[in-house]
Amino acid sequence: MHNDKKKIAVVGLGFVGLPLSMLLLSKGFTVVGIDLDENKIRSLNNGKSYISDISDKSVEESMKSKRFSVSSSYKNVEEVDAIIICVPTPLKEEYVPNLVYIEKAAEALKAHLQKGQLVVLESSTFPGTTREILQPLLEESGLEAGKDFHLAYSPERVDPGNVQFSLGDIPKVIGGITSDCQEVACDLYSKIYQTVVPVSSPEIAELTKLLENTYRFINISFINEMAMLCDQMNIDVWEVIAAASTKPYGFAPFYPGPGISGHCIPVDPLYLQFKAKEKGVTSNFIELSTSTNEKIVQYIVERTLEIVGKEPEETSVLLYGLTYKRDIPDVRDSKAVEVMEHLLEKGVNVTYHDPHFERIMINGDVHHSVSLLDKELSESDCVVILTDHSVLPKEQILEKANLIFDTRGVLQGAKGTAKVVELGGGTSFFKR
Repeated sequence: MHNDKKKIAVVGLGFVGLPLSMLLLSKGFTVVGIDLDENKIRSLNNGKSYISDISDKSVEESMKSKRFSVSSSYKNVEEVDAIIICVPTPLKEEYVPNLVYIEKAAEALKAHLQKGQLVVLESSTFPGTTREILQPLLEESGLEAGKDFHLAYSPERVDPGNVQFSLGDIPKVIGGITSDCQEVACDLYSKIYQTVVPVSSPEIAELTKLLENTYRFINISFINEMAMLCDQMNIDVWEVIAAASTKPYGFAPFYPGPGISGHCIPVDPLYLQFKAKEKGVTSNFIELSTSTNEKIVQYIVERTLEIVGKEPEETSVLLYGLTYKRDIPDVRDSKAVEVMEHLLEKGVNVTYHDPHFERIMINGDVHHSVSLLDKELSESDCVVILTDHSVLPKEQILEKANLIFDTRGVLQGAKGTAKVVELGGGTSFFKR
């Protein structure tokens, strides 16, 4: 009954929308991409990608296929069968959700919404957004959800830089406003993804994404707290985690690092906290994890200065990696950047190297990624590894640096002449 949906509009062509567009094209759909960022539109029309997971060749071939068009105009949605919304959901001050991009998308869509169309929201958000915010805005078109058009929520599960799981292989959770909306959405998504997971409502689907990321947020924050405790007890947390991981049940390993970064894991739990407070309850776990996530940054700054043993103004530090996770060119909400900011504020001479991010502005000053030359390594008092990019030259750093502070445990087992201090490795635990 619903097998004729072949033309799809993707609203928002960022880290979620562009990979989704490429997946849809690979499945034989025609895709209309919509984004208000003219730089993105220009880049795509020129066959250039701005996302590391998508190659220029893929974009160029997609544009040449004539099945992929991009524009900033919402009028193009009038001719599509389905509309998938993938716009950002950041935070305002005081950790308040910012749904302005969803609201603006709905305001623009309502003038062009057609009978029989399917609208799916994929942006991460709190339970109730689809039914209580998006639906009323779309119904200002005069069309009724569940009767004149179909409406559903399906949380995005894009993981930038993940080469183990392709987007189409990740199961897709879907919750429709009505049973018919559910059927239509599942019918479409079953043609895109290997596995579709229907749930009983949009609220279930919305909370599913928040639960996934809150679980990770709390556990990573906890293991960072354990790392700080292990430093004080002179116990190697990495060895503890490895030993605990031998248990075949009841334990899932998480690893320390310079804080939880990016636009998803540290943000989504605060969307849940916001909704909980609306209902008169709160989550102590989320509050404690948020506090720990801020504390670990300052701890790494202080630990760096402690192991160098000089006054900040006399200290030179080379940071390896500023992006919020390995192998991607994204520094949004990166705790590594915060580490750099705090070191600079203390008067430390800071340089950085990141193969995926060449230039950053901090407090009005532009900093460029330096070449990772032997001289740069040997002249720095300490090399601090903040992002474990796969191209990290372990042997070179271990041979040419004097002192290394490894916050990612990436040098475990590697040999060299440099002294190495690990986050969570102990108060005076050096390895050669």
